[in-house]
Amino acid sequence: MTEQFEDQGGLATSDPNRLVRWISSQVMSRLFTIKAVNKRRAAAERARCKKKQPHIIEYFHQLDDGYSHLAAQLLVKMADRYDIELVCHLVSTSVSKNVAEPEMLARLSRYDAHQIAPDYGLEFAEQNDALDPAQIKKAQGILTAVTGAKRVSAVEPVSRALWSNDISELDRLASEFGCASETEVDATLASGNARRGALKHYSGAMFYYGGEWYWGVDRLYHLEHRLGELGLDGDHGAPMLAPRQEPNWGAVRSDGSLILEIYVSLRSPYSAVIFDRAVQLARDSGVTLRVRPVLPMVMRGVPATPIKGLYIFMDAAREAQALGIDYGKFSDPIGEPARRCYSLYPWAVTQGKGTELISSFLRHAFVLGVSTLADKGLRKVVEATGLDWQIAKNHLGEPGWESLLEENRLVMYEAGCWGVPSFRLLDGSGMSIVNLWGQDRLWVIAREIRKHLQDPV
Repeated sequence: MTEQFEDQGGLATSDPNRLVRWISSQVMSRLFTIKAVNKRRAAAERARCKKKQPHIIEYFHQLDDGYSHLAAQLLVKMADRYDIELVCHLVSTSVSKNVAEPEMLARLSRYDAHQIAPDYGLEFAEQNDALDPAQIKKAQGILTAVTGAKRVSAVEPVSRALWSNDISELDRLASEFGCASETEVDATLASGNARRGALKHYSGAMFYYGGEWYWGVDRLYHLEHRLGELGLDGDHGAPMLAPRQEPNWGAVRSDGSLILEIYVSLRSPYSAVIFDRAVQLARDSGVTLRVRPVLPMVMRGVPATPIKGLYIFMDAAREAQALGIDYGKFSDPIGEPARRCYSLYPWAVTQGKGTELISSFLRHAFVLGVSTLADKGLRKVVEATGLDWQIAKNHLGEPGWESLLEENRLVMYEAGCWGVPSFRLLDGSGMSIVNLWGQDRLWVIAREIRKHLQDPV
């Protein structure tokens, strides 16, 4: 991470002018409504029928990515269950501005995949160290040598041998399937990367169908639901291959010795989706809550592109819909609106309203579409929090919040996370039980609360 926070430029700039801010907000608000999404899906289906094409799902496999290893274990099951043509591309780690802190992401993918695998009925052994580059190359060579539909069935055994460090099994698979040259591997990876880029994405473990992206096992339920609506589910009524995981913290309440830290920013769509639910989880389970706000990524020098922004906003809207949460009327709070609210946060905490201020701001920015660039909008946020605007005005622009947010960022990084929302569950002595990034990890936090309290439910 750069130590000097930088203006990222374009739509990601920390302080766009009023016109750019308004236009981008309007576009994002309208682009991912249910009506707009369904219209695009219908258009994609009409185009497919016109071309007389089968239902083609493209999957992008990154061999050294933990999430890809989980997805690999479901490929054959998907191809068998659904009336689809599954095409598997090989890709490498993206080196674009879309991937912040790639080394941390790689470590987290291993840790996170191990955490979630059992709940999906999948396998991922605890893996602290990165994979051997030589074995990655061999695995890439094997899968490069396998083409067409055969690659779909070969991905899982090759990935399993790689991630279990079973060199003899990799050698056996190389004998069975062949092993392409380094030149052929490079060409195959370049082709997969180019195809992924042309479809406007950057990650491994991604599924693409009919104009939409679905990330790994976490978002597979969205794709499965869509395929079911198209009548493509050959085992209709059976449980999904990767159903949505729901938080369940059981019936036993903590005495407050467990601590849940939530790292959140005021410009994070995912924070807007999950913040209130996370707060409610802490309250319902008796866990002590610590809210630790941080600056949005682009306001702390982490690059972003419109491609990444569009995907995140789309995915957040989709997740909110699945949760039955209001979302999507958007007024971009990047830059000055966020700074103005952050400057009120320390005072709000002294009034016992810090959590409520963040909740109110996220709701006004991502649900109600209220601009907080001027006092009129920020007043609505403050008064909805239950605070006096006339008093609040006296605290606007007060120093001190910057150091608070930076301290929170440093703790978040130390825990192995860098994006928001992130969660840390601590025991009574302050020792970490689990550290995870993502709104889609609240169920893991709930599971660990339940386990720690020894509630088997």
